[in-house]
Amino acid sequence: MESYKSDKNTIDFNIQVIYSKLSDPRVFKAHIDQNIDRLPQEAREHLEKVKFEDDGISVESPMGPLKLSVSDSIEPSMVKYTAMSSPVPFGLVINLEPIDENHTQAVAELNIELPFMLKAMVGSKLTEGAKKMGEMIAKLPYGEL
Repeated sequence: MESYKSDKNTIDFNIQVIYSKLSDPRVFKAHIDQNIDRLPQEAREHLEKVKFEDDGISVESPMGPLKLSVSDSIEPSMVKYTAMSSPVPFGLVINLEPIDENHTQAVAELNIELPFMLKAMVGSKLTEGAKKMGEMIAKLPYGEL
């Protein structure tokens, strides 16, 4: 299994607050439902393909439905999502580390099982994807969730 990590990103919130949000996908559903009208049309169209459920997140992809479920967690430092229905086994691990009482460092890590030929073709895109995932996690509005 190959691993692709984001850069370390600093989040201006307490580690426990971040962990509580990232480990419960229902938090995102409630926030999106309350704020959907404030989002740009393009974002609303993308969110139509995403469903936040009690145990995970489902996404409509060109390869068919993809479900990521919370498969493991260590409070407050790690949340692991694993693909339950995917043509390629993969997972997302979010590692959190406290900097101080109000700042947390986060790293997103994509773990994916790729055939050798695919690895050469998509490895750089997965590195970029992990980086963007880390940036997105750092930009979430934790105070509003």
